[in-house]
Amino acid sequence: MSMLENDAVRLRALEPNDVDLLYVWENDMDVWRVSTTIAPISRKALADYIKHSGLDIYQAKQLRLVIEAKGDSLTSVGLIDLFNFDPFHRRAEVGLLVARQSDRHRGYATNALMLMEEYALGFLGLHQLYSNVASSNAVCLSLFAKLGYTEAGVKRDWRRTAQGWDDEVMLQRVKG
Repeated sequence: MSMLENDAVRLRALEPNDVDLLYVWENDMDVWRVSTTIAPISRKALADYIKHSGLDIYQAKQLRLVIEAKGDSLTSVGLIDLFNFDPFHRRAEVGLLVARQSDRHRGYATNALMLMEEYALGFLGLHQLYSNVASSNAVCLSLFAKLGYTEAGVKRDWRRTAQGWDDEVMLQRVKG
């Protein structure tokens, strides 16, 4: 079995035919509230992004992989990213999305994050991974805590929401 797959999920590179999938996911305003997106993204911009996604992480400073659920067939359920890659300090930010509500709470995010950690901390030799999560996102905070991430700090009133301001928690996993 590959380093980027286990019994539950497989992580794979973006393919040109993923443009329609990314178009739906990237333009979902429910997803925007957990990202920094504030405007729609065109199919052309996404096609260009996919075209250049094959660059080495040391060139692009990021890596986006599709999370595929294993079963009778492989089904794309989300994305996992390494970004803000810093090769000198050997760290990167990690973010993930399980796009459809019906695919959440099925272990896909946990499995994808474990595989990405193995790849980033093991194969790439990173010293640490971190993530910035809204304090109101209890499910995501729980996921990272379950996998050994610890709170490194809180940015007060960091995210503007429809309900007001939300804090952002920085979570960190330092290679032991």
